Amino acid sequence: MSSASTQQPLLKFLLFSAFSFFVGTVHGMLQVMPPIRAWLDSIGSPYGGPGHMIDPLAHAHMNLVGGVVLLAMGVTYYLVPVFTSKKLYSTRLLNHTFWWVSIGVYSFYIIQMVFGIWEGMLLHSDPLKIPSVHRFYGPLIAVSGTAMLVGFTTYLANLLLTVFKGQPNPPRG
Repeated sequence: MSSASTQQPLLKFLLFSAFSFFVGTVHGMLQVMPPIRAWLDSIGSPYGGPGHMIDPLAHAHMNLVGGVVLLAMGVTYYLVPVFTSKKLYSTRLLNHTFWWVSIGVYSFYIIQMVFGIWEGMLLHSDPLKIPSVHRFYGPLIAVSGTAMLVGFTTYLANLLLTVFKGQPNPPRG
């Protein structure tokens, strides 16, 4: 990946990483505001109960996987061809990596936020309804986790295929 046209697919990793850091930063700023912090503490943040879905799970996941991991993937996709002097094995796998991980990260975040808020409100109004709502949580989280797993698997496969089966970059003239 040395020409501008082959680097273009990496731009989305950097932009989504920056956007994820923004979302995580706004989330972090909001969750320390006294009324929000008091509500989160009243529903179990950060140790248990619905509050832990919002803080720390959603917040940390957005910053770490959405921000750091997407950035690291983009940088790795750029550097492996540079270090190995081989073309990236597959731009198609690169795109699969991006979309599967991104869909997984954002669906995980949304699920954590929705269930954290929903169950937190129920905790204060009708705690007996929480199990009937929470039964949907596991399957939804499994789907978002599976999406991330597919993305991480295509990432690893593409890097290994680049290192072991990639075509040499043509010499620069």
